[in-house]
Amino acid sequence: MNILSFLAQLLYGGLGNLAAYLAAHVLLCLLPAFYIAGAMTALIPKETVTRFLGRNTPKLVSYPAAALAGSVLAVCSCTIVPLFAGIYKKGAGLGPAITFLFFAPAANILALIYTGGIIGPDLAFARLFLSLAFGIGIGLIMALIFRSDDAEHDAATDAMFAGQKSMHRAALVFLLVLVALLLSGTLKVGLLTNTYATLTLPISGMDKFQGWLYALVPFDPAKGEEGVSAQGAILIGLLALIGLASWRGIENIFEGFNRWTWVSLVLVGITLLTAAVGMSPHAGGLDILINGKFFGVLIALAILGRVLKKHLSEDETRDFLWESWKFVKQIFPLLVVGVFTVGVIRVLIKPEWIEALAGRNTLLGNLAGVVFGVFMYFPTLVEVPIAQMFLNLGMHRGPLLAYLMADPELSLQSILITATIIGRLKAWIYVGWVALFSTLAGLIYGAWVDGASIGLVSLYLFAFIALLSGLLWFFDHRNARKVAIAH
Repeated sequence: MNILSFLAQLLYGGLGNLAAYLAAHVLLCLLPAFYIAGAMTALIPKETVTRFLGRNTPKLVSYPAAALAGSVLAVCSCTIVPLFAGIYKKGAGLGPAITFLFFAPAANILALIYTGGIIGPDLAFARLFLSLAFGIGIGLIMALIFRSDDAEHDAATDAMFAGQKSMHRAALVFLLVLVALLLSGTLKVGLLTNTYATLTLPISGMDKFQGWLYALVPFDPAKGEEGVSAQGAILIGLLALIGLASWRGIENIFEGFNRWTWVSLVLVGITLLTAAVGMSPHAGGLDILINGKFFGVLIALAILGRVLKKHLSEDETRDFLWESWKFVKQIFPLLVVGVFTVGVIRVLIKPEWIEALAGRNTLLGNLAGVVFGVFMYFPTLVEVPIAQMFLNLGMHRGPLLAYLMADPELSLQSILITATIIGRLKAWIYVGWVALFSTLAGLIYGAWVDGASIGLVSLYLFAFIALLSGLLWFFDHRNARKVAIAH
């Protein structure tokens, strides 16, 4: 009986984590991200991407451009992965694409501001500087290791998108408004989060429904756990309807548009607007809090609808919807598996282990921080209060930085999804480098916290970078000589 109870607890933890994640994070982040990735693949000429992020673009341009593109996206790693898939499929070099994948969730501007305000500016600066240096370093290493594969990928995208027309203004506007939609739903600024009106729906029993949901999926906010709100339950239902309508309307879209195609798009709009507002259930009904986020999403949806109807051709609309649906089918099932598995593993990991494993700035302590990042994933901004909790439980600031750098990159669901995009070998080598660099970042920062001079810490860092640069130059030079001899 005890074994059955334990297994039920694990199952409950997985299902609860999955329900809370779907309710709180999928809609305003992932749905726009899927459509952005689809639009990039269908509407942007390859030359537009490769001009800044291509494998043959000068490294002094492509890698800083990749980091800059990632710095403005205040979203979690699961949202970055579809965007990474979009630019990689469209012809970005493996190295710049990996830099984008690493840097965007680890050190975007909002995460840095929040880290500085909650934990301290010293940790925020270390997170920025080391994420930038190591993100570019990991991208360079991956590009070098898989140089021949990258060339084959580049040639394949040439064949796939050869003869594609240049990107016209309507397509550019459509893509930019999709990005604005993503930012409207995710940015935590007063203009978007302030409530400007309240509408009360006289629906009896909403407070009891909310209480039943909290009892069904109990949670501890102090541990970063999130329950399922009444709004979240409504959104999960709408998400299921979107999946059904999309399957009926987009799966066979090359046979022609049907009513389910348009039903799926209308449902997406309704769902995003439902996710944007605030909801407060009480005994007298349900308060709908009309905030700035609602108006931002509404305006973006209106512009998107007009551009889609008036300015994009039928072929462009079909290709855009098909590419977006392909990303959903490729990524979403693995996301569900990963989030469920993390919920199961969280039941097994005890917070008391943190001080014992990561209470000092040792190699083992920093590796423990990285491992916590894999199995105790939290979305962007949620991870910062969790890091504060780890600090209060006795985690050293060095392993804490290792956790903050690894958490957005090495969550189980992100590893699974990345492997489907670039292949399992590349994905696991990337994981190894991220684990190594995150551990090194924690050791370097922890040494400074423990009293090492900034000069000595800088010497450690620059010595490592110099050694890495020398190795990269040596292998690059050797590969170039081999190519020259072969020809």
